[in-house]
Order: sequence, then structure tokens, then C-alpha cells
Amino acid sequence: MLDEPDSSQGGSARRIRMQIVMTSPEFAAELLSRRTCNRPVNRGNVSALAESMVCGRWQLTHQGIALDGPLETGAVIDGQHRLHAVVMANTTVPMMVFENMSRETLPVLDTGRRRSAADTLSLSGEKDAGLLASTVRHVHLYLSLPNAPWTGPKARMSNDQVLETLAKDPDGYRRAAAVGRRLGAQIHILPTAAAVGYYVTVGGSTSATWVEEWLSGLASGADLPQGDARLALRNAMTVPGRSSRRRRSTRPQAGLYVKAWNHWVEGNDVSKLAMPKNGKLPQPLRPGDLAITPDSSRWRSQSP
Repeated sequence: MLDEPDSSQGGSARRIRMQIVMTSPEFAAELLSRRTCNRPVNRGNVSALAESMVCGRWQLTHQGIALDGPLETGAVIDGQHRLHAVVMANTTVPMMVFENMSRETLPVLDTGRRRSAADTLSLSGEKDAGLLASTVRHVHLYLSLPNAPWTGPKARMSNDQVLETLAKDPDGYRRAAAVGRRLGAQIHILPTAAAVGYYVTVGGSTSATWVEEWLSGLASGADLPQGDARLALRNAMTVPGRSSRRRRSTRPQAGLYVKAWNHWVEGNDVSKLAMPKNGKLPQPLRPGDLAITPDSSRWRSQSP
């Protein structure tokens, strides 16, 4: 426990005390029941914090609970979301508790910019951290929410979750981000959308030759015949009369990428790509998923 005088109180300085408190659901509920004046509760934020506690990702930091009096009677002036999360998670976690804080500090609380996943990756030495973090998050969304909007609590990923997911396949995510960056400059697709499309379509069962053929034709557009899905995807990324403008957002563009890939691996002719009206994202096909038939022009060209 540390005692520090609050210099803002002049001659009648109160003692600010700091200590680590094992905060149980019962104690959190008690603190929340005391007279308090906090901003409205953001339920999505509470759910995200509770999930980190339940999954064991909660870590003790300097960000904890601030009370306007002693631990026994003080009201909460900062940290209500963390306390609500403890109640929701129904688990006990350690928190730093600051006692005897002045309510005059309320206007300056939470005015700093929250550290983003990109900030976290950049501090860990990752290159193009913003795109890499966006790739990890949107791949997760593509695979977990293919039929739902990418908004709300379910669409959130904490910094810890981004780091954990990246650690499972760091080379794959870095390669996808690099491909997304290049395609963004070459065909005017959103880099994140291209990175997501590349990641979800390319797997261990996909031939490197196939991947190179797909990417080279998509990037250059050279000698692509009408009906080639790569040409259709290139055209879908361009607004008529304004060839350098990007359109739509990451979700539909990633879906169009996957849809074009699926047509290409199946050997289908396609002149125009469009997302279905119900907004459902296409699931990626890989060569190993296909039933090889003599009717597929692509498979005929691959026949020995």
C-alpha cells in the first residue's frame, strides 16, 4: 500500500492511498451500489472486459478503480465498467484501487487516446502494424460472422485477442497483409479486404502455382479473357469514369474477392460480380474441396 498527499487540495491535502484489491463480484456490486456519478454504462465495453476475465486474459495494470473516499465508504468516480464486468463474469480479479481521489479529477479522466491494436503491434516491432491488426480482426469477422453485420459487441476484438490470434499464424497474417497492400495499389481494392480474401482462400492444400497464377493475373490484368473471374474482380473495384476510386467497404469487397476466387477455381465464366442481396458472405473454396469433373474448363486444362 502506498500513501501520497493530494497536492491539489492545498493546505488540507487528503491522503491518496493505492493498493491492490482482490475484487470479487460481491464487493464490486457493493461499490457500484454506493452513491456515484458516472457516465452511462457501455454494455459492449462491459461484455468485452468480462470476456477477458472469464478467458484468463485479465491483467493487473495501473488502470483500476478510483474512489472519492476510503475503501470502506468511498463512491466510485472511475472504473465502473471494470466493476460491472466483474459482476457479469462472476469471477474475482486483482485491481489497483485508488482511495480518497478528488472529484475535481473527473473532467480529465479518459481524455487520453486509448491504445489500439495497431499501437500494440507497432510497439512489439511489427511492420505495417495498422494493416496487420486490421487483417487479423477482419479475418476473424469473416470466419465467425459470415451472415451478420460486423458491428456491435460480437464484432469487437481486444488487443490481447488480436495478439493471441496473430501468434497462431504470424507468417500467414503477415503475408496476407503484404498481399493486401500490393493489391490495394494495383487494383484499387481496400488493402484489408484483399488481405482477408487472400488469407481465407489460401490454405495448406492450395498449390503455390495456383496462388501465383491467381495473384499475377489479378494484379496485372494482362491478357485476361472476357469471363475470367480475375478480370471481373478488377472491374468490380472500379467505379465507371473514376478508375482510381475505391468503393464499398471491407466486408463486401472481401466477399467479392472470395466469390471471384471461387468462380476461378471452379473454372466458371463470369462477367460481373455482385454480393447477394441478403448480404451473406461466400465461403471460400479450395481445390481439395472440389469434385473434379470433365466439364470444368479449368480442370480440363490441368489434366495430364
